[in-house]
This record gives sequence, structure tokens and C-alpha cells, in this order.
Amino acid sequence: MIARDNWGWRARIGMFIVGNEAVPEAEWWAMVPPDVSVHAARVTAKSPWPLDGDLKRGAEQFAAMKLAAVVLGHTTSSLVGGKGWDEKMAAELGAIIGKDTFCTTNGLDMQAALKAQQIKRPFLIVPPWFNDVSVKAGFDYFGERGFPVAGYLRYDPGPGWRDIAPGDLYAKGMGFAQQVEPLHAQIRAACPNDADGVLIGGTGFRCVGILEKLEQDLQRPVVSANQASLWHCLRRSGVHATIDGYGSLLRKP
Repeated sequence: MIARDNWGWRARIGMFIVGNEAVPEAEWWAMVPPDVSVHAARVTAKSPWPLDGDLKRGAEQFAAMKLAAVVLGHTTSSLVGGKGWDEKMAAELGAIIGKDTFCTTNGLDMQAALKAQQIKRPFLIVPPWFNDVSVKAGFDYFGERGFPVAGYLRYDPGPGWRDIAPGDLYAKGMGFAQQVEPLHAQIRAACPNDADGVLIGGTGFRCVGILEKLEQDLQRPVVSANQASLWHCLRRSGVHATIDGYGSLLRKP
């Protein structure tokens, strides 16, 4: 008998991720259906990511891999990139990788997911390393695109972390000390009544393990950055597998 080797014969998906993050790959591999493979390229650049250096080199390498889809998986770049940045970057990546590969950004994926889930006023959740500028950018980004934010929560990482500036948290190890149980409790306690759904931004923000539980508790749809990108890439790749355990979005056709 031939053992499973995870060959992506149904679809191979490329993802650009922050160079020192482990969460995006871990969450994608937790959710990805059989016979779909995920291939990461790492980027070290300031936000918004420019199409040079790591990003251009990764796109040139992806071009040879016969990928069904490629996502620029960086929430912050989408939020601070300005009007038209998502569409511009998707088009420029497509010009390098090839017309047969669907190219997208995390911002475009989250918008598509919000529409699919019929969320019009999301409760925005951001990681503790998002500073005030990034939070405001999130409000502006979604509001300008037809999804006015009903409120927001910047996750409180707890004692030992609160006195560290947001921009220093990742360097101090916060990215590898994330706990999803207190995140669940904070979202459940803070979600406003007028929010018709929850949106958890940040591809490096560990959260997919609590999406299903949050939907059960809040009786509202919940979308996360990595979940949205996986769903969008799968559907645009022609993969319509039903994936259980990670929110209702991944059960949508």
C-alpha cells in the first residue's frame, strides 16, 4: 500500500509570510484538506511589503511550481498599503507568477470572507503587537470598503507583557507564547451586541483553534486572517472540500 505523501494533486498554494513567524504555516496545515499542499516563502520587509527583495525572489520561484493560487499573507501590509494596494500587488504578483495562478492578498481574502458570511459590522480583533496606528488603519480599511467596524479588541496578553510596547512584543517572544484560551474568553466577554460577526486580523495571530467555539458561544460567524485566505485560495483553485472544526466559512461552497 502506498503511504500518503501529501502531494498536492488537487491544488498547490503558495503563501508569502513574515520571515520569523510560525503561526501561518501551522494554522494552514491544521485546516488544509487532503491532497492540497501549502508552500511558504518568507519575507523580511517593512510594511507595506514592496515588490522587490524577498517578495520578488519568491514570486519568481513560485512561477516554476505550477501553483493554483498564491497569497500575500500579511494583514498589516493590506491595512497600511493605501487605496488600491491590494489590487496592485495581486496584479503585479500575477504578472511574475503567471496568468494561470490566482494571486491575492490577505486584505482581499478577508473582504471576500466577510461578504460570504454576510458580515456587515464586524467586531475587529487584533494582536497585542498592533500599535494605535495599525488599529486605526484597520478601522479605516474596512470602513472604506463597506464593513464599518462595530468595535475592536486588542488582545491583552496578560501579566509580564503589558508593560512592553506593542512594537517590542514580538522581539521579546510574544509570538511564541500565544495562548488561545484567554483570547476566547476576552472576545466572548467584549463582543458588542450590534456586531453581526467577528473578524480576527493578523496572520501571525494564533486563533483558528477557537473559531468553532466562538461561533457556538456568540451565535455569529467568525472569520480569521488565515482561515479567510485558505478558504479564498481553495475556492478560487476549484477545491470545494468541506472542512469541519474551524468555523462555518470553511463549510461554504
